[in-house]
Amino acid sequence: MGQSNINLAALIGSRICHDLISPIGAINNGLELLGMSDGHEGPELDLISESVGNASARIRFFRIAYGAASDQLLGRAEIVSILSDSMRGERLKVVYGPLDPQPRWAVRMAFLAVQCLETALPYGGRIEIACSNGAWDIVGHSTKQSIDASLWGLLMGDVIDDLAPAHVQFALLPAVAADAKRTLKTETLPERLTIRF
Repeated sequence: MGQSNINLAALIGSRICHDLISPIGAINNGLELLGMSDGHEGPELDLISESVGNASARIRFFRIAYGAASDQLLGRAEIVSILSDSMRGERLKVVYGPLDPQPRWAVRMAFLAVQCLETALPYGGRIEIACSNGAWDIVGHSTKQSIDASLWGLLMGDVIDDLAPAHVQFALLPAVAADAKRTLKTETLPERLTIRF
């Protein structure tokens, strides 16, 4: 059976996240053991522990955003936990609205949209994720925006020659939307950016 480039990329993303989460968890367990031992407390241990926590949170986020999608339902508590952990210490606050479990493929698209908005809101702000009758709105609010027209053009089907790894979400989101038979729409207004699907 053949694989589309999208599915292959998702399987690679899932594999990388799966392989990294175990050693990071082991490091975290080791740090906890060190913390329980006498004479092993201090700012160094706190810094390492914080860094491991941040890495673990980002991997959980990436596992959904870049991993294989399915109809498997993800509960609100898990999604909120992933978002709050991965955004801890960031200038952005993400508010997740849906109360019911949502299919993994839709949450994947929402996470990719969050990353697109994150790029456009480098000075911070608030991102709200809402879903009504299967229609998703991911809205970024900020008094300062930094919109790269060529990146936002990718969401509408434009093509650019040079895409930095930090901006891969702009190329992946429309491809994932097409796979899900969803149409992306964007709206850029002063102090508000919206991605819909």
